[in-house]
Amino acid sequence: MAKMKSHRGASKRFKKTKTGKIKRMKAFTSHILTKKSPKRKRNLRKAGLVFKGEARRLADRLSK
Repeated sequence: MAKMKSHRGASKRFKKTKTGKIKRMKAFTSHILTKKSPKRKRNLRKAGLVFKGEARRLADRLSK
């Protein structure tokens, strides 16, 4: 049987950190930015981590 391929959509959206956590970018940054405060937009630029329960589901879809 051939090797399983990693989910291409997931591998583009998420990255694994050195400690094994899954890093993601925040949502709500693409449009309708005028009503959002500069502080909010600045904080949305930072990366976040995926919660533990979701990370278990995502782990097998990402490349090793």
